[in-house]
Amino acid sequence: MRRLLVALISALALLVTGLATSAPATAARSVVVMADWAPYTQYAVGAVVTYEGAAYTAIQAHTSLPGWEPPRVPALWRAGGSNPQPGVPGQPGNITTTVTNNSIALSWGASSGTVTGYRVYEGATLKTTVTATSATISGLGTCESHSYTVKAYNNVGESTGRDAAATTSGCQNPDPPGKMAGAPYLYMGWGNPPAPATVMNATGVKSFTMAFILASGGCNPAWDGNRPLTGGADAQAISAIKAAGGSVQISFGGWSGNKLGPACSTPAAFAGAVQQVINAVGPAVVDFDIENTDEFENYTVQDRILNGLKIVRQNNPNVKIVVTFGTTRTGPNSHGIRLINQAKALNVPIDNFTIMPFDFGGSNMYQDNVNASEGLKTALKNAYGYTDAQAYARMGISGMNGLSDQQELTSPATWTQIRDWAKSKGLTRLAYWAVNRDRPCPGGGVRSDCSGISQADWEFTRITAGF
Repeated sequence: MRRLLVALISALALLVTGLATSAPATAARSVVVMADWAPYTQYAVGAVVTYEGAAYTAIQAHTSLPGWEPPRVPALWRAGGSNPQPGVPGQPGNITTTVTNNSIALSWGASSGTVTGYRVYEGATLKTTVTATSATISGLGTCESHSYTVKAYNNVGESTGRDAAATTSGCQNPDPPGKMAGAPYLYMGWGNPPAPATVMNATGVKSFTMAFILASGGCNPAWDGNRPLTGGADAQAISAIKAAGGSVQISFGGWSGNKLGPACSTPAAFAGAVQQVINAVGPAVVDFDIENTDEFENYTVQDRILNGLKIVRQNNPNVKIVVTFGTTRTGPNSHGIRLINQAKALNVPIDNFTIMPFDFGGSNMYQDNVNASEGLKTALKNAYGYTDAQAYARMGISGMNGLSDQQELTSPATWTQIRDWAKSKGLTRLAYWAVNRDRPCPGGGVRSDCSGISQADWEFTRITAGF
């Protein structure tokens, strides 16, 4: 899935180039409130348009292009909207939060204009109404994550909302045995890869998942299938991470490219290729991204990898083994269930089963991540006879920051909720794709070097470091 982004980026670049040369040689038009949506038009946050008889409100500033019609790009537009009325208050200022075991206090900057008061919503539910610029939501449980929207109002109407998310204190779960440091993916093959030491200093992150090891001319491992294991950009990045006190996980496979699973003819040959990488890099964790039809849906290759991992563990008892694979919104599909059941049947010593809960038609990415993870928990309990706590301790989440390939939106606030849920349940791995994209570019779409949304530099990495 992640490597599908490479192909998408190339296609998008060609599309944009074509549009740039064929677009009318006129300046982008200013938005007209409640006008029909049109391409080559500048839209500000809060702009309201109609398209095919329905109203939409812009949630990111951007200049529209053909193919970016509101119902097709939920990262830029939300359904619904009304003609803003003169006299409505301005948007409240940024929100700060303070938490206790059973309450979340919100404080925000005052709105401009005439303000009667402020309404605090959780989803569509009105939680409280106040006249000051602060409110406290009480009666909550410990270690609960909540998201709120504050809107100013007067006798004319409500302002645009300001969002915030927070988690109550009192989380008692100690780190489970075998927990791995939060380790976002870093890919040296594209996306203007940042200097890892710079990111470490800025965020406190201590580990990265380096991607990807592929096959180079048969059962021979290489970075991306063409860069040497030692002496190149990947090895230099790993040396810098270790020199700064960090560790690395090494990811094998991914969505596309020539992979070792199909290229190596036997489990022993596969394990031998993995051993070359371990000897060259010295990772704390080896992560096997088993994806697509050539590995995930090919049961002969699935079994070859699983049996090879038994040899890897025999030769490297202190290196943790992770398998990472896609999921539906409710948990692993039939191929994922088969992988889990076969790992149990073959007695493969897998430390962590990580799912990738994105590119699956998600709408509420926090709840979809929770639902998919609960489905994984059920599959592990069915296969291994685990308790809930034992299953959680063998689970991980690998997300995609900002806009996914399918335009699903994971904001920093949502990623914080996902992280806090994972910590509260005792999951042992958290990653996302990718550090290369952990930079702002609101309205930029799906890109290799930024998230497509408004954020601070390295904000997702800083959140992940808190795992």
